[in-house]
Amino acid sequence: MTDDLLTVRDFFRFAVTEFMRAKLHYGHGATNAIDEAAFLMLEALSLPIDDINPWLDARLTGEERQRLRSLIDARVATRKPAAYLVNKAYIQGVPFYVDERVIVPRSYIGELLAREAAFLPAPENVRSVLDLCTGSGCLAILAAYAYPEAEICAVDLSGAALDVARRNIDEHGMSARISLFEGDLFAPLGARKFDLILTNPPYVDAEAVASFPPEYRAEPVIAHAGGADGLDIVRRIIAQAPAHLTAKGGICCEFGTGREILEADYPHLPFLWPDTEESEGEIFWLTREDFGKA
Repeated sequence: MTDDLLTVRDFFRFAVTEFMRAKLHYGHGATNAIDEAAFLMLEALSLPIDDINPWLDARLTGEERQRLRSLIDARVATRKPAAYLVNKAYIQGVPFYVDERVIVPRSYIGELLAREAAFLPAPENVRSVLDLCTGSGCLAILAAYAYPEAEICAVDLSGAALDVARRNIDEHGMSARISLFEGDLFAPLGARKFDLILTNPPYVDAEAVASFPPEYRAEPVIAHAGGADGLDIVRRIIAQAPAHLTAKGGICCEFGTGREILEADYPHLPFLWPDTEESEGEIFWLTREDFGKA
């Protein structure tokens, strides 16, 4: 069958058909079969991932056809996210290596850093940043780009995840600026304080984790499971964060869809709920001063 598929267009159409027939699930950088197929093919062919249209009529070599067919078949057969099959994911156009040791990075916080959201501190006022639950290291690296004068600390409970983070840090040339710590939340940091804390912790509730489709079960469950209502770890972070913020510091936390729960649990905290292009009220911002009002 591969001999009958000659161009990028041929394989693109074939991939979309196969993905739709298989009723795959998405959400790891793409939200539908068309975008998933485009990403998988462009990345496999080492082409820019922003637009497949300029390449649709390009003829493929025999080796390229075999590679694309293998990847399409693997996406259907294994149900692994496309990012795992090509070992690549992007946030705001910045590439990161990924494999099954980490979840596929897709934090909304990346957009806030890229557009310099007004509530975030100005770059010249940030000398220290913490990326809590760093996973692949993506937010630590994006923070290093956004805050060029800052020293970055990145923490994760998983040593395997930190191995992936270390690879990404090295590939981005950030090893002199980003320090990795293995441990449970703030525990390995001692009394360190930060001008900015970024965190995308596990926040999926137990019922949702139990009903995950195969694509999400392919990721480390430790990176998703947030307890009965998904907010167990978020609550621990809220409790411990004030001790690790400088006087003018603040914390930006992605927590999912539990806004009403947090508002009920912490009526005394003046949460700011910034939206992004793909989320509404799934991130909160608090300053050290806000905690002081408690």
